[in-house]
Amino acid sequence: MSIDLPLGSRPEEPISPIGGPRRYPAEVTARLADDAATIIARYPQARSALLPLLHLVQSQDSYLTQAGIDFCAAQLGLTHAEVTAVATFYTMYRRSPTGRYLVGVCTNTLCAIMGGDAILATLQDHLGIPAGETTDDGTITLEHIECNAACDYAPVVMVNWEFFDNQTPSSATALADELRAGNTVVPTRGAALCPFSQTSRTLAGLPDPRPDTGPASAGEATLAGLRVARANGMTTPEAP
Repeated sequence: MSIDLPLGSRPEEPISPIGGPRRYPAEVTARLADDAATIIARYPQARSALLPLLHLVQSQDSYLTQAGIDFCAAQLGLTHAEVTAVATFYTMYRRSPTGRYLVGVCTNTLCAIMGGDAILATLQDHLGIPAGETTDDGTITLEHIECNAACDYAPVVMVNWEFFDNQTPSSATALADELRAGNTVVPTRGAALCPFSQTSRTLAGLPDPRPDTGPASAGEATLAGLRVARANGMTTPEAP
């Protein structure tokens, strides 16, 4: 007996090649170079800064462009092919223009069982776009996402990589309406949402302009397993 197990993106979400402008204007290159110097200085080997630099150039156009790839290559002494190979491996690097808010619905096993597929289908109908596309007003890009390690709060929706736990089709559509209305939206944990471009700068390791909300703490669902383990005297094996 054989089992057909398709992997990768859904058929309705084509993967775009890296396109966009080939060169930045001189003033953009100079501004990015200043930020890049701050980032590169943190690493003993310059090429180790490639991942944050890709987030930096993604913040410029809301997706990776040929200009961004060439910029990273020039800053780090890498070839265009070397940078492209890394950029196309990780799904957090976008290859097409992204809206102000990147709304991702987890459809992996637990989230799907708890309603993730229904949430994605509802949002596609509510927004009038398939997964992988952006609303006409440029506010929301909708996508399905792989597991983001919040299974204890399934089903999970992420907006610019911030968690919205225990979602339902109705709560997800209300969330989308709030985003499109321009209202301040606060995730389940963390500071209020900022635009996708600013999120990319933060992921690059540059200062986050949002107020500090203090250290994140584990929630009740996350700690449930720990309480059971302690109540039953369960421990992990000692290291050899």
